[in-house]
Amino acid sequence: MNRTFHNYFIYLLAFSSGFSIMGIELLGGRILAPYFGSSVHVWGSIITVFMLSLSFGYLLGGRLSLSNPSLQRYGSIFLFAGLTLLPLAYFATPMLEFVFDNIEDSRYGSLVASMLLFFIPTIILGMISPYSVRLLVTSQAESGHVAGMLYFVSTLGSALGTLATSFYLVLWFEVNTIILSFCLLLMVLGTLAICLYKMEFKDAHMQIQS
Repeated sequence: MNRTFHNYFIYLLAFSSGFSIMGIELLGGRILAPYFGSSVHVWGSIITVFMLSLSFGYLLGGRLSLSNPSLQRYGSIFLFAGLTLLPLAYFATPMLEFVFDNIEDSRYGSLVASMLLFFIPTIILGMISPYSVRLLVTSQAESGHVAGMLYFVSTLGSALGTLATSFYLVLWFEVNTIILSFCLLLMVLGTLAICLYKMEFKDAHMQIQS
């Protein structure tokens, strides 16, 4: 498989992960608003949970990339991220009702609700960036350039995800529909990454035989 195509594909996946992260974060405000409002402390809770979980995701993704990094594992991260987002569409309401009934202070209620809904999915999504860098870097000399380009692409995806979600998607679709679309996008990309890994493995095996 052509190395250039391989790299562009990883950049595409990193872009998509950044797009999804910010889209989901913005939807978090819409999900929590009926129960806790949309004041600054509610958004503070959401942002805190996302920043905290992303930091853990970066750490775990970096450690995971040390052991036999491959597109197959990379794709599995996307699949797992998509699966962990599914409860947002199907179980957010009962979880929010439980927190709302048991925590009177909306500050702590919104913080606990954000942890329950977004902590695990965002950790998984945070693993993508450091793992992407590991798959793209082929020499120590180019590591800084690759990391800079990767974070440029990922952050660009986050910016466009913010605009697309806040300007258009929330006006055109229900929140659960958008969440399920993000789930589908991540799982499709993960499946494509695994298929590409199998194609590369097959090509390498054929070259060895020849």
